Amino acid sequence: MEIHTLGIDLGKTIFHLVGLNAAGEVVLRKKCSRKQLLQFTANLQVRSRASRNCEWTYRTSNIQTTV
Repeated sequence: MEIHTLGIDLGKTIFHLVGLNAAGEVVLRKKCSRKQLLQFTANLQVRSRASRNCEWTYRTSNIQTTV
């Protein structure tokens, strides 16, 4: 399996991976812990990687409180 692009959704304890081939087709979907992520990606050859924080982290970081 050749992975051209690897997307990583960064959660607090669980990470979701999506791997795409050169044609943009999904060839990998994986849910893993931090330790599993490090083991899986240690020797993985990919052309590009993308990541994003979980949606809740994004939303809470943009909330401004007024007192």
